[in-house]
Order: sequence, then structure tokens, then C-alpha cells
Amino acid sequence: MSQLETAMAIMMKTFDTYAGKEGKKDTLTKGEVKTLLEKELPALFKAAKNPAEMDKIIKDLDFNGDAEVDFTEFVVLVAAMTCAAHDRPKK
Repeated sequence: MSQLETAMAIMMKTFDTYAGKEGKKDTLTKGEVKTLLEKELPALFKAAKNPAEMDKIIKDLDFNGDAEVDFTEFVVLVAAMTCAAHDRPKK
């Protein structure tokens, strides 16, 4: 596989690793999102100064308002984080 195909496969596997432990197998509950962020994006999690900020991040991920984060919503988070990292000042 190419590097991009590998990255896509890792994204899918990461989502599937956390999804379904508490709720539906194809979505993330609030608790599953929190665990995923703590383990897979620790810098983002640490940047949130208090639990209310993390709750807002999780709520904002739920675009359709169903109280769950589906794969599409997860991909939007990863894309946004990737764009933010790519736009950082060059050294």
C-alpha cells in the first residue's frame, strides 16, 4: 500500500478500535471519544484546560446532533487537526 492508503487504513482501524465498546459498533459515544482523544491525540486533550472545553470539542464533533460521533464526523476531526498541524509556522 502507498503511504496515503496506509494512513487511511490506520484511521479506519483507530476508529473501529474505540467504536462500539459502549454503544453502537459503528459510532463513538462521548466516553469513547474522550478515550480516543486521550490516547490518540494527547496534545489536543492536554490543550483543553478544563472538562467543559473537552465537552465542547466532543459536542462540536456531533454535527447531526444524535449524541454519537460516526466515522464521517471522526474524519472531519482528523482532517481539521491535520490542517492545523500543516499550517504551523515553518522553522
